[in-house]
Amino acid sequence: MVVPIYLQEKLTDEYFMRTPENKKSIVKVNQKVSIDDYVDNEGLSNYLNYLYNDVDIYDNNITLFTNQFLSPIADAAPTFYKFYVTDTLKDETPKLVELTFVPRDAGGFLFQGKLYVTLDGSYAVQKLNMTVNKNINLNWVRELYIDQRYEKSSDDRYHLAKSKMRADFGLSKSGGGLYGERLVSYKNFTTGNVHPEEFYKPEEQIANNQANPTDIENEAFLNANRHDSLTRAESKVYQNIDSLQKMPSFKRTLDIATLLLAGYKNFGWWELGPVNTFYSFNPVEGFRLRVGGRTTPKFNERLYFETYVAYGFKDEKWKYFLSATYSFTGRSIREFPLKTLRVSYQRDTKIPGQELQFVQEDNFLLSFKRGINDKWLYNDIWNIDYLHEFDSHFSYRLGLKYWEQTAAGGLIFTNAENDSLNPVTDVITTELSAELRWAPGEQFYQSKAYRIPIPNRYPVITLRYTAGIKGLINSQYNYHSIVLNVFKRVYLSQFGYTDVVVEGGYMARKVPFPLLSIHRANQTYSYQLQSYNLMNFLEFVSDEYVSVNFDHYFNGFIFNKVPLLKRLKWREAVTLKVLYGSIRTENDPNKNPDLFTFPVNDVGQTTTFSLSKQPYLEASVGIANIFKLIRVDAVKRFSYLNNPEIAKWGVRARFKFDF
Repeated sequence: MVVPIYLQEKLTDEYFMRTPENKKSIVKVNQKVSIDDYVDNEGLSNYLNYLYNDVDIYDNNITLFTNQFLSPIADAAPTFYKFYVTDTLKDETPKLVELTFVPRDAGGFLFQGKLYVTLDGSYAVQKLNMTVNKNINLNWVRELYIDQRYEKSSDDRYHLAKSKMRADFGLSKSGGGLYGERLVSYKNFTTGNVHPEEFYKPEEQIANNQANPTDIENEAFLNANRHDSLTRAESKVYQNIDSLQKMPSFKRTLDIATLLLAGYKNFGWWELGPVNTFYSFNPVEGFRLRVGGRTTPKFNERLYFETYVAYGFKDEKWKYFLSATYSFTGRSIREFPLKTLRVSYQRDTKIPGQELQFVQEDNFLLSFKRGINDKWLYNDIWNIDYLHEFDSHFSYRLGLKYWEQTAAGGLIFTNAENDSLNPVTDVITTELSAELRWAPGEQFYQSKAYRIPIPNRYPVITLRYTAGIKGLINSQYNYHSIVLNVFKRVYLSQFGYTDVVVEGGYMARKVPFPLLSIHRANQTYSYQLQSYNLMNFLEFVSDEYVSVNFDHYFNGFIFNKVPLLKRLKWREAVTLKVLYGSIRTENDPNKNPDLFTFPVNDVGQTTTFSLSKQPYLEASVGIANIFKLIRVDAVKRFSYLNNPEIAKWGVRARFKFDF
C-alpha cells in the first residue's frame, strides 16, 4: 500500500547564457501540498531537490543523495567503468548503438546501465537508463532508477527533453519505507535569443502575472499547460493530504515524531521543549531541572515569545531566559528570508570556550565530561538583535549587548596589583556588533530549533565586528574585535569530499582574559566538528589567531575494496585541526599585573595559556556510517603535551545522518 504524502508541481521558463555562464528561472506556477505545523515545506522542497538533483550526463560528476557519482561519460570513466557494445538499433532515426556499462568496483559511487548513442556523426547520447549496484555503499536507498530522453533542436544539438528519477528509501531491505519520483520535462527549445546580463539574477523570480495566484487559478493554469497529465493517484494527492491531516491518528504520529526528532510538543499556540534539556547535571549546579517553551504562529504571526526557567540544586540558584521577537515580514521567524528584531534577557551558567552546533548546552548527554570541569561563569545578558536576510542569501545583523560575567565554581577573577592577589567581583561590558554573512546558493531545512544546512559547492563567508564601549551602561572596557570565518566543501569525486574551515580573529585594546578569544574546546565524549576535541575548556586564549580545519570523508573508497569490511559499508574519515595564536604584551597578565591572572587548579598550576610560536595541533582517524548513523574517531593531540590535566588521545563519537 502506498500513501502519497508530498507532491509539488512547478512550471517555469528557463533561461541560460553560456558566456559568461548564467541562468534564470521565472516561475509561472508553483503548487504543492503542505503538512502544516510539523514540516518546513520550503526546506523539505529544497532537501528533496538536493537528493533528486538534476542529472547532467555530460558533467564529470553527478551529485545525488549528498554524494558525487562519476558520470559514465566522464573523462576518467574508462578507469572506473567497463563498457560493452550490446546492440545496434537500426530501426531508429538516427541509428543508435546500445552501450552497456558496469562499475569496476561494485561498491563505489558509480552507475550501471545502458547508453544509447547516435551514429549520425555527433555521437550524442539520445537516451539512457541507469541505476546503482545493490552492493553500493549508499544508505537508506534500496533502489534507484534514472531514465532520460534527449531531443534534437534547431541548433542540431541534442538537449534533455525528459528526465525521470525513481528512488525507494527504507531502513531495511524489505518492509515499509518511502518511495519518491522526480520528473522534469522540457519543451519549446529556442536558441540565439540574447538577453543582457542585467536580465539574469541569482535568485529565482516569480512571473508578475502569477505572483499571488489563488488555488483555483493555479489549478486552471496547470491543467492548461502541463506537459503530461497526472496519474489517477497523483491527481488525488492534494485532496488526500488535506483529509490525512485531519485524521487524529496521523496528527498523533506527527506529534510523537516531532517530539522525538525535534524535542518539542505542540499545543497549538505554544510548544513545550526542548525535552532533552529538562534534566542535566554539572559540578557547579549539581542536579539541574529546566522547563521551557515558545509561542507558534497560531499565537501571532508577527510576535513570538520564548522562555525557560531552570534551577540548580547544588548552587540553589534560579536561572531563566525570556525573549520577544518581532517579524517585519509578517511570516514565521523560521521562514526565510528573515527580517526580525529580537530582545532578550538571560541569567544562566556557561562554560567559557564551549561553543556547540545544533545542540543545547544543557543537553543531558553533554553532562558527561572528561577531566576537571569546574571553571564556569554566571552570566547576565541583555541583548537587542536585528537580523535582515535577502533572497540572495546575503544577510546582516546588528546588535547591542549588555553582559555581566561573574566567576563560578573553581574560576576566580583576581589581579596581582601591589604584589597581592585582589579578588574582582565581575566583568561588565556593553557591546555594539555588526555581522555580514554571504552564503550564495545556500539551502537548508528549518527544524524546530536550528537551520540544518544542505551542503553545496559554494563558500559561506561570515565577518563579525564587535566594539566594547567603556562607560556605556556601566561598561568597564574599550575594545574592538573582528573575526572572519570561511567554510567551503570541496568535492573530490570518487575520493569523497573535504570540509574546510578557515578562521582568523584580532582583538584590539587592553582587556582581561575573559574578553579575549577563548578557543572552542570540548571535554565531552561527543565528537564536535568545530571544536578542539582534546583541548580543555579555557585552556587557550588569544588576542590574535588564525585556524584551519580539514575534515575529509572518503565515503568508503578504501573500505569498499576490503572483502570483509565492504559488507559493513563503513566509511573512512580523517581530520586535521591547526590553530596559531598569540597574546600581545598589553594583554598578557604575566607582564601586566593589573590584568586578571590566569586561572589555576587546586594545586596552584596555571591552567590557561597563550599560544606560542608552536601551533595547537590535533588530528583524528574515524570510522563513519556505523549502523548508518554513528561516527567514531580516535583523536590524537600533538602539541602542548606538558599542560596540566590534558588528554593526549581519546575516542569520541557522534551521530551523523548520511545517504
